[in-house]
Amino acid sequence: MKFCIDDANVEKIRRIHDLFPIDGVSTNPSILAKTGRSPYEVLREIRSIIGSDGELFVQAVSRDWEGVIREAHRICEELGDTTLIKIPCTPEGFKAMKELRKEGIRFIGTAVYTPMQGWIAAKCGAEYVAPYVNRIDNMGFDGVRVAKEIHDAIVGSGYDSYSGLLAASFKNSQQVLELTRYGVKAVTVAPDIIEGLVKNAAIDAAVDQFTHDFEGLTGKGKTMADC
Repeated sequence: MKFCIDDANVEKIRRIHDLFPIDGVSTNPSILAKTGRSPYEVLREIRSIIGSDGELFVQAVSRDWEGVIREAHRICEELGDTTLIKIPCTPEGFKAMKELRKEGIRFIGTAVYTPMQGWIAAKCGAEYVAPYVNRIDNMGFDGVRVAKEIHDAIVGSGYDSYSGLLAASFKNSQQVLELTRYGVKAVTVAPDIIEGLVKNAAIDAAVDQFTHDFEGLTGKGKTMADC
């Protein structure tokens, strides 16, 4: 399963990418807007952090399929072939997906709230389908369950040879855990939630105790490199 950062804050991305086994970075127009900077300036900086092999997800904002195609060409020209175009799962979006598939440009179906949106995007050739787990919860439905239904539909139709979930919009580590256990293709998670995946007072207490006991044996500040 691939593990991606869901943010456009360059400093947070740099820290998380340095510490955790990260496969890529997912952005959208809203989180790019929060930076207050030129979109391509930010995206090129993110690309420099994750390298040419890291997957970078960038959303097209055009409402019509021709506009999405134009944006896709520009995005790939600026950011490289390992960049995936995020396309909202609307009728115009599906048309754009079919055209990009013919061109061999990688893309992902986004703004997914229903299983049928996800299934159609996979049928159009989407490499990933991105259900918004927490946003679905906020609508009064079960976001994790909907994500699992999309996963099952993709697998049941045999599209999992090329397509799968990039589950997004998490509010806590439990949602991430449920979908990783279910075997989804990828998750994209905000930096604070990524850090929370392994944040636990018991872990900190155990490490503090180990340090205290070792320093009692060898002296303050000593490590195995100093013995």
